[in-house]
Amino acid sequence: MWNQAYLECHDTLRHKQRFYAIHITQTIFGEWALIKEWGRIGSPGTVREEWFDEESQAINKAHAIVQHRVRRGYCLLS
Repeated sequence: MWNQAYLECHDTLRHKQRFYAIHITQTIFGEWALIKEWGRIGSPGTVREEWFDEESQAINKAHAIVQHRVRRGYCLLS
């Protein structure tokens, strides 16, 4: 089962060192949470959560985010 992804973007010309992390987990109420964290590598990131009724909805949203980030120059590390 796929439940997390970690991406990084390194652009030395712009001094850009960024990360994007995604986690999918079930809440105590039975919903599914998509937790996104992003920011500069080495610093605490911004965290946002999205809730879904079904795990498949959270996974589909996470895949869309990963594809978007890869198109923007991020490399998928896990």
